[in-house]
Amino acid sequence: MYARLATTRLRQLAGQFPAVLILGARQVGKTTLARLTFPDLPYCDLEDPATQALFAEDPRFQLEARARPGMILDEAQQIPALFAALRGAIDADRQAMGRFIVLGSAQPALVRQVAESLAGRVGILELAPLTWRETAPVGEVGQEPDYRPLWLSGGFPDAYTAPARGGHFRDWWESYLRTYIERDLPMLGVAAEPLLMRRLLTMLAHAQSGLANYNQLATALGVANRTVQRYVDILEQSFLLRRLPPYFRNIGKRLVKAPKLYLRDTGLLHHLLNIDCLEALENHPIRGASWETFVLEDLLRRETITFPHGQTHFWRTASGAEVDLLLERGGALHAVEVKTARATSPYLARGLKAILEDTGAISATIIDQGKDAEPLAAGISRRGFALSDDWLPPGMQDS
Repeated sequence: MYARLATTRLRQLAGQFPAVLILGARQVGKTTLARLTFPDLPYCDLEDPATQALFAEDPRFQLEARARPGMILDEAQQIPALFAALRGAIDADRQAMGRFIVLGSAQPALVRQVAESLAGRVGILELAPLTWRETAPVGEVGQEPDYRPLWLSGGFPDAYTAPARGGHFRDWWESYLRTYIERDLPMLGVAAEPLLMRRLLTMLAHAQSGLANYNQLATALGVANRTVQRYVDILEQSFLLRRLPPYFRNIGKRLVKAPKLYLRDTGLLHHLLNIDCLEALENHPIRGASWETFVLEDLLRRETITFPHGQTHFWRTASGAEVDLLLERGGALHAVEVKTARATSPYLARGLKAILEDTGAISATIIDQGKDAEPLAAGISRRGFALSDDWLPPGMQDS
């Protein structure tokens, strides 16, 4: 069991809305989070055939018969008629907050049902895989906890804990992918050949953190461009892929307009690239892109919880000036650059200073694998990832 950072945000939403929808990839810990946060609420698994049959027959009756003081409804997209019944049950007692905790993995179906039936009645929380802060044990005096096992296996709880059960994270990911491709995708209306989807995922892994080039992917796969874009949409909507948009500002420079594509969990990335251990990762050409993904995802998982209304971007000009991440909160920007080695180059600091001037960002931070933190120039600093388990950019949050 892990103390999830999303718990506080979940309780906040439950105090504001009659229902809360928890979205996230399968096996990311949604059920565990809901049941630990609301131990007094009865739990209904709508993938269970008997329970599913009861709710499909008369969802409003089942809600009214069970929902005192409330209930947790897992995989709610299995019962499309449930959402209209939820609206009626909520409106019958609109002052009761946090009565229904709705869990789901298939974002397109759930969001569509929420938009049609529960607008204004439901708060939405996305649960991401584990962060390093959530997994890091308290180290001995003078000894830092090791984040590398999490980097290797990724943040899905069962993949991360596989070695403790005598298994391997790649065994878990192979089972997960088979289920996702052969069962979940057909449920999302994607009739993709399993081999084709596996090839697309592997190609995305090799191009990790690169600019989206759908034409190139389509040509390599022998399918239409629109087919690749649809598959990428589905991967994004099912929380396996992040499409990071570029930041635009009218500064008279040619800017890259294509988004960057990331497989969101490094465990999935490493499985697709046949990376079994930390030694193989350290010597693999994908190491830099993998480290960038690990750091950015860890940061964004915490950022999304603390600042749920913020926006994320990257910045790149046609001439090559770039920064990995721009965090935007209420119009204020902070730049984050990720490096695999300790980064103290004056040239790098000068480049970031120019980017601050171009973007209007108020500060920039380099995150690397060093063991300390230091200022590099006005508004620019570097810090080791080991010091950043609960760090978010300064000057943009209440301290």
